[in-house]
Amino acid sequence: MTTAEDIEKAVEKLAPPELARFRAWFEAFDAQQFDAAIERDARSGKLDALADEALAAHRGGRSRDL
Repeated sequence: MTTAEDIEKAVEKLAPPELARFRAWFEAFDAQQFDAAIERDARSGKLDALADEALAAHRGGRSRDL
């Protein structure tokens, strides 16, 4: 099984062009994971209270620091 430490060591050995390629891939991968988590939270209702609060503030002409 590959561990985070194994991956770190492998990344340290990458030549600059391969590191750039890996960085771009990981950035896209990480963004997709984040988007999926937000989508799951939205579908499960975890974000409903925040959305209700934001909509109420908007309707009331108030802004909220996020």
